[in-house]
Amino acid sequence: MACLARGHSTLRRCWLAATAAMLAGCDRTPLSALNPASEQADHIADVWQAMAWGSLSVLLMMLALVFLAIRARSSGRPGRRPLWLLLGGGILFPLSVMAALLAYAYLAAPAQGAPAYRVQVTGHRWWWEVRYPQASGAARYSINVLHVPLGVPVSIELTASDVIHSFWVPRLGGKMDAIPGRINTLVYTPGEAGVFRGQCAEYCGTGHAAMPFQVVVHDKDDLSGVLASLPTRRPVSP
Repeated sequence: MACLARGHSTLRRCWLAATAAMLAGCDRTPLSALNPASEQADHIADVWQAMAWGSLSVLLMMLALVFLAIRARSSGRPGRRPLWLLLGGGILFPLSVMAALLAYAYLAAPAQGAPAYRVQVTGHRWWWEVRYPQASGAARYSINVLHVPLGVPVSIELTASDVIHSFWVPRLGGKMDAIPGRINTLVYTPGEAGVFRGQCAEYCGTGHAAMPFQVVVHDKDDLSGVLASLPTRRPVSP
C-alpha cells in the first residue's frame, strides 16, 4: 500500500524489487532443479521450462481476451465476436496447450538404461544408511553420503526403518519416498563429477531439518578405492 501511495516511479521501483526477489530463487544454487547434472534432471528442467512458457502464453491470451471483452462492453456493442473469442481462447487454447505439454512431458522423457550400479538406502530418524552390495569383497556402508560412478545408470533402492522419508537430489533428478516395508527404486545417470546436495523432502518429525545428505559422483577408476576404504560393518547410528 505504501508503494501505491507514493506515485508511479516508486511503484515501478517496488515492482522491480519484488521481481528481483522472486527471481532470486531461480539462481544456480546447489539445490536448484534448474541446474541439472544428469539425464533425468535435464528432462525435469526442460519440462519446467516448457510449462513455464506454456502457462505464460495462456495467461497472456486470457488477459487479451478480458481486455477485448471489457472494451466491447464499454462500447455498448458486445456482439458475438467477444463470446467466440472467449470460448476459443478461454477453452480451446488452454486445453490444447495443456495437452501439448502433457504429451511432451511423457514423450520427451529419456530412455532408461539398464542400471549398472546399485545402492541401497534406508531412511532413519534422522539419518541415511547407505549400503553398497556390489563393493568388492564384501558389502560396504556409509552414513549420509552416497558414492556413485560417473556416466552410469545408478539404481537407488529406497526403504525406511520407521516413518516415511523422501529422498531428493534436485540436480540429479526427481524425488522418491522411502516407505517402511517397501522398496522404491530411483534411477540417476550422473553427467558431472562432483558433490551434489540432497535433502529429505518429507516431514518426518522434529529432526527432519537435520537429514541432509550428499551424493558424490566419482570417475570409475576412483570409485573402487573409495569403496574399499568404507567399513563393512552396518552402522547403528551416526
